[in-house]
Amino acid sequence: MTHTVMDLNADLGEGFGRWSLTDDEAMLAVVTSANVACGFHAGDPAIMRRVCDRAAAAGVRIGAQVSYRDLAGFGRRAMEVPPEELADEISYQIGALEVFARAAGTGVAYVKPHGALYNRVVADPGQALAVARGARLAGPALPLLCLPGSALHQAAAELGLPTVAEAFADRAYTAEGTLVPRRTPGAVITDPAHVVRQAVALARDGQVAAITGETVPVRARSLCLHGDTPGAVDLARRVRTALGEAGIGLEAFA
Repeated sequence: MTHTVMDLNADLGEGFGRWSLTDDEAMLAVVTSANVACGFHAGDPAIMRRVCDRAAAAGVRIGAQVSYRDLAGFGRRAMEVPPEELADEISYQIGALEVFARAAGTGVAYVKPHGALYNRVVADPGQALAVARGARLAGPALPLLCLPGSALHQAAAELGLPTVAEAFADRAYTAEGTLVPRRTPGAVITDPAHVVRQAVALARDGQVAAITGETVPVRARSLCLHGDTPGAVDLARRVRTALGEAGIGLEAFA
């Protein structure tokens, strides 16, 4: 089933101190959901507060983008974290962001893993269950934004947590419907026309062309664009315009 309405999400707040990576204000004028870094791979209290304030003012849904504790590696390095410790760290990150979301007059609406953790919980049931347990402790009804059919999707279902299926406009897919690892050439799609075509195909047709050429079904309610890629804001605007022209409305998931 494809959707005539799609959520558009992006990773925001990915800076630290004086260092800034994402153009949060500009992206908040385009997306419907903001995955806000919670301090473990990027982000600090001032950035988290500022992004929450701006997201609330723009009517954009706030999500906690949780990660392994890896500031130096931007959360993209594989790590071995005991499940009990990981669950606590997930709850901790969500709770930290919730303070700033509430101060802005709203709240954390969903949870999305970042980087190496996102990739790990696609196929690792133990780590996936830890993430789901951490999310449930922070909020029993918090949806998990994840790859459809992933181990995290299954773990959330086991614990009674809602899930939202996510697809990626600017990442290459394998024939199995998973993301091509970032270390593989072509894993991140940089051609704007390609990104726009893939976004429309995912939203309108529920499918994507794998890096090896196969057509792969991918049914999603939310579409991700990365805020840290060159020209991210302009690309997001182009995707939003193309979705509208294809008859796809943009609205945050319930």
